[in-house]
Amino acid sequence: MTDPLITDGRTARRERNRTAVLDAVLELFGEDQTYPTPDEVATRSGVSLRSVYRYFDDRESLVRSAMEHHYLRIHHLFDLDVGPADPLERRIDGLAAQRLRLFEEAGPVFRAAIAQAENNELIKARVLDRRALLVEQVHSLFEPEFAALGPSGPYVEAAVEVITGFESVDHLRRFRGLSVDETIKVLVEATGALLR
Repeated sequence: MTDPLITDGRTARRERNRTAVLDAVLELFGEDQTYPTPDEVATRSGVSLRSVYRYFDDRESLVRSAMEHHYLRIHHLFDLDVGPADPLERRIDGLAAQRLRLFEEAGPVFRAAIAQAENNELIKARVLDRRALLVEQVHSLFEPEFAALGPSGPYVEAAVEVITGFESVDHLRRFRGLSVDETIKVLVEATGALLR
């Protein structure tokens, strides 16, 4: 009969190694490697290549699992601290702050997911789900303002979605070199200009 302590130790070691592998993928995403190889992951994690393949069937499942592992850690960042009943300025400020918290933490994974979505239906579905959630937040948060704009409402709504979307924030942070506070200011000013 197998000693339960030995079995528990093996299970714990396996889980630690699996987590190290997933964390290595996330680190590589952070270095703009949007589709790291199992060799790169094994080297980064300190786990043997053989073990990497024991935990994950292929490169695709490895990367997809790392994305899901990350989502479990950061899913609370999708929550807004403001609601439709709050004053307009508070909603604008709250949305801008939430987007920066979310995108600062999830940016490397978002970039990797977007890069892979075209060739991977499961990742594409996740990207579309996350985008739909962010779009719905904009809609529900500013619905009265959009409705008050009449025929222009849908266009203003689309503009707010773009301004507060990942690609816009990523552009401001990475290509324009703005700080987090400066980027929040851009989102607040642009969104406010459209809604006031």
